[in-house]
Amino acid sequence: MGRLCETADLTDVQRAMLASVHDFVNTQILPVATELEARDEYPTAIVEALKEMGVFGITIDEEYGGLGESLLTYALVVEELARGWMSISGVINTHFIVAHLVAQHGTPEQRAEYLPRLARGELTGAFSMSEPALGSDVAAITTTATRGDDGRYTLDGAKMWLTNGGSSSLVAVLVRTPSGQPGGRHRDLTTFLVEKTPGFGEVAPGLTIPGKIDKMGYKGIDTTELLFDGFTIDADKILGGEPGRGFYQMMDGVEVGRVNVAARAVGMANRAFELGIDYAQDRETFGKPIAEHQAVLFRLAEMGTKVEAAHQMVVRAARIKDSGERNDLEAGMAKYLAAEYCHEVVEDAFRIHGGYGFAKGFEIERLYREAPMLLIGEGTADIQRMIIGRRLLEDYAK
Repeated sequence: MGRLCETADLTDVQRAMLASVHDFVNTQILPVATELEARDEYPTAIVEALKEMGVFGITIDEEYGGLGESLLTYALVVEELARGWMSISGVINTHFIVAHLVAQHGTPEQRAEYLPRLARGELTGAFSMSEPALGSDVAAITTTATRGDDGRYTLDGAKMWLTNGGSSSLVAVLVRTPSGQPGGRHRDLTTFLVEKTPGFGEVAPGLTIPGKIDKMGYKGIDTTELLFDGFTIDADKILGGEPGRGFYQMMDGVEVGRVNVAARAVGMANRAFELGIDYAQDRETFGKPIAEHQAVLFRLAEMGTKVEAAHQMVVRAARIKDSGERNDLEAGMAKYLAAEYCHEVVEDAFRIHGGYGFAKGFEIERLYREAPMLLIGEGTADIQRMIIGRRLLEDYAK
């Protein structure tokens, strides 16, 4: 067995958990992932098994029925799951971010109501910021929540690119609550906790999930729109209890989400490396395995180095966040580097496979279609470079 992505200073509990997930990936995910992906089928059996393993409550405090583990533990678990199939880690990521938002920003009543159910997987989470007419400009949100005389809010507008939109039952939604107060567009944004029935069509009065968006990769998991048309909700469903805090809450969620995306990139890159190095030792040309040809050997060396470097950046970003410090710089660096390296490692493995890499049914063909999503998820590469550059200017200001 290879030694890439090993992490020092882990507890016995962490090592046991990772070993269990590693075995689960090898026996329950890898054998079926390519077939499920080809059918664009939601991995129900896998998701239910992960609930039983406690993965849905991995970072939720024990007092609410979770495992109370760190962001680092979660990131390492995500690496393993993405090594099996990135779509599985996508199901977990959206759920994890909602649990993080409720734990960090929810009222005591919201934590008591939602965290035990999230820990059990009784509720599955999704979060929604983007809209059809905006991408990275979160402050340009136009979906509104208008307060009525009875104190309830009415939501109207369209949200876009909602991962796990149909399958989820609790959605953290960022909308605009016009206040007329000065302070810029960010101050009028509010996060609502919207509970709904899983499925498609009208999942609640005034709330419609039209159907799955067809994608070139990242299949199995559903990506949807979220349409509000006169949807009413009580004020006590505002995350934290007060309007106007949504932007900063969501940015906190995205910050940990970027560690997740970086971990997913490491996991997928690690799997591509495994496929590439195995194939290179089995495939022979000119009387010897292609792994012994210098061009392929150098390619394998670069692939392994990139996987290991990205993994170490994920570990650093997670540990900084676990220490209580802000990690936007480190998370941005980890997400940027890991996503770029993943794309490069997957393409190198594709090249090693030659014509077989282009054939349906080969695992590397699936990875080749999935890797590009990581270049844009949780903020594009260009957005990451802007975040990194601005933070470096702050740190090195004269």
